[in-house]
Amino acid sequence: QVQLVESGGGLVQAGDSLRLSCAASGRTGTMYSMGWFRQAPGKEREFVTAIYWGDGSTYYADSVKGRFTISRDNAKNTVYLQMNNLKPEDTAVYYCAAKRGRITTRGYDYWGQGTQVTVSS
Repeated sequence: QVQLVESGGGLVQAGDSLRLSCAASGRTGTMYSMGWFRQAPGKEREFVTAIYWGDGSTYYADSVKGRFTISRDNAKNTVYLQMNNLKPEDTAVYYCAAKRGRITTRGYDYWGQGTQVTVSS
């Protein structure tokens, strides 16, 4: 079992930056991928980015490529999502997720509670 706790959401203006954190506990390890998803009102949850703990490889959705960066801190068992040049369309609840194995855009088994990110124009 893996427990995930997100933090760092908030209200910002367009063009601002924000960093989300996801602390993992439980049965984690190098064979896990951790990712970020988001869900805007009235829309389906969508993949944002993920990192494979074993080798640090990453993958991004086209909509955030060049603006968002995912990273990990091995000592803290924490994954970060640095979001720069935020746009109103980035407004959503952001969820941290984890799964065994390499990065995929779906099929994550463990989820955090979500943190709200609101970007005003």
